[in-house]
Amino acid sequence: MVWLALALSLGAAVSLGITRFAYGLLLPAMRADLGWTYTLAGAMNTVNAVGYLFGALATPRLMSRFGPAPVLLWGALLASVFMGLSGFVTDAAPLLVQRLLAGVASAFVFISGGLLAARLAALQPGRAGLLIGLYYGGTGLGIVVSALLVPVVLEAARGVEHGWAWAWWALAGVCLAATAGLRRPSRMLHKEEQTSTHRSWGSAGLTGKSAFEWRPLGFALAGYALFGVGYIGYMTFVIALLREQGASAVAVTLFYALLGMAVLLSSRIWAGLLDRARGGQALAILNALLGLATILPALTSAWPVVLASGLLFGAVFLSVVASTTALVRHNLPQAHWPAGISAFTVVFAGGQIVGPTIVGWIADGPGGLARGLVFSAVALGLGAILASRQKPLPR
Repeated sequence: MVWLALALSLGAAVSLGITRFAYGLLLPAMRADLGWTYTLAGAMNTVNAVGYLFGALATPRLMSRFGPAPVLLWGALLASVFMGLSGFVTDAAPLLVQRLLAGVASAFVFISGGLLAARLAALQPGRAGLLIGLYYGGTGLGIVVSALLVPVVLEAARGVEHGWAWAWWALAGVCLAATAGLRRPSRMLHKEEQTSTHRSWGSAGLTGKSAFEWRPLGFALAGYALFGVGYIGYMTFVIALLREQGASAVAVTLFYALLGMAVLLSSRIWAGLLDRARGGQALAILNALLGLATILPALTSAWPVVLASGLLFGAVFLSVVASTTALVRHNLPQAHWPAGISAFTVVFAGGQIVGPTIVGWIADGPGGLARGLVFSAVALGLGAILASRQKPLPR
């Protein structure tokens, strides 16, 4: 089961680690070349989140018709294509469209992969937190690859007109390679889904909408929405802030690679908490830690503090996502897991729509990017307070 969770984690690497978060590494070069404001730069991730929301709304129906494994594989392929297309245009409007479509595809991948990871965890309850964490930790692999690849490509393309396009193409190539790596586990899981006598692996009940109600999980959903508002501001603009503070390309690579490595290790750090916490405790604790990590580079440019911020952020932020899957698994019948995961994904996407544009708008005013990250930290703190009020549901 561990190797299947690790294989599935390639989907998380594609959908978030590369398709969404690699943009933060490209933002300074694209903004300088294309003359963007921070508001427009933030809008690129806002429309990506809008696409993610559209994809989140469509994914349960697609999984019900085709099964989660095919949705995972085809979503990864589409994400790869849309990443590559981003390198062929320079006008803001078509780039916004590309980011929108990439967001749709990434939702297909992330939600279907999360459902498959939850089902793997159900087969081994004693290691459920670890298996779910391994899947989401794959985002760290995508971040590390992006951190090592993008600066090298940008340096090689120095002097080339719109040299940042080469980085989009390189990232698309990595996504295609990861998609190829997903083929075998996707086929195995799809075969298991078709042949297993256990109802949870069939297509029946994939939507689970009839008996699922959002209100009992309202505090957790609200806390998770504010997580979406807060964390995406950091991941969109922290590299731009470091560059403004005078960090070198090597320093940026080190910072982002260490952040990604922390994501990879986070599955083991928080597995026990995810297994124990049936209410909103895990979501509250992790949101509070993220708020601390987010505000540190806004308060000081001291390099040890900045590195600590990246390490703490990386060690926590994907475990917030994993905590909602664990919350669904602890509190809902298995037939309603897809609807529960989709509900959290929808509010998450809603928060991400708001976050980047507001932080970019704040960054264009007095105080710059540092003040924008303060806003993100406040959102995360409020999310922690709301999540702490979520009680376990009656069994």
